[in-house]
Amino acid sequence: MSAPRIVITPPGRLNMPRWREVWEAREIFYRFGIRDVVLRYRQTAIGIAWVVLQPLVTAGIFAIVFGRVAGLPTGGVPYLLFAFAGTTAWTVFSGVLTRAAPSLVANQALVSKVFFPRVVVPLSTSLSVMLDFCVSLVMLGVLLVVYGVNPGWALLGLPLWTVCAVTFGSGLGLAASAVMVKYRDVTYVLPWLVQVLMYATPVAYSLDAVPANLSWLFAANPLTWLMECFRWSMLGTPAPPLWQIAGLIAVSALALAGGLLVFQQREREFADVI
Repeated sequence: MSAPRIVITPPGRLNMPRWREVWEAREIFYRFGIRDVVLRYRQTAIGIAWVVLQPLVTAGIFAIVFGRVAGLPTGGVPYLLFAFAGTTAWTVFSGVLTRAAPSLVANQALVSKVFFPRVVVPLSTSLSVMLDFCVSLVMLGVLLVVYGVNPGWALLGLPLWTVCAVTFGSGLGLAASAVMVKYRDVTYVLPWLVQVLMYATPVAYSLDAVPANLSWLFAANPLTWLMECFRWSMLGTPAPPLWQIAGLIAVSALALAGGLLVFQQREREFADVI
């Protein structure tokens, strides 16, 4: 009995990935994710403790600059806790985006010589981000106990906001990784753009600190909706409006769909230009 013949055809311009092939490549997804974790913390003196140290130091600086020097309001939440929660939430989105973007270029030998669903390469970077996030959540839990803050039942929404952050970041990361294969300018533009977005989003400050004439601009930022939802679940702050919750879910889904379409459109030229 002859072996079945497999015909590999290029993806269409508006086609989504072949999800059956992606599912069959789940072991590749897992291996890429594990390798990312190992390479990230190999030959480091304190290892995974960097996951806690970096956001904690950043939150401490924000607490001094925005809390002590500028005296910005936080709705009664201690500023260190407020900034750490915002930094932890922001790291999920920015981590997925910035790690997914260079993933294809970093694995160009495999991309150009071995056939597999290449979409698993940028998507697999989310595993290391989620590991970092889980470790940071443990530290956040310690801070909640120290400061005596109880987020209440809103904590149940945290998995949904985490999925939205990963989905949003993955969509942008897929598009950035596909564009970076041909245009390496993305390497220089993306970190600068993420930094600008961080200051344009209430990560280290609350919406109450934004001047009234600019509040509409910040309120229209989908990343603001993400931060407000995270803080609601992490700190028990007032719930964001229902339209922001619905908008966050919709924008995250659209970002992922758009990123997949851009990725599929450009995938046919990866091996030629990488």
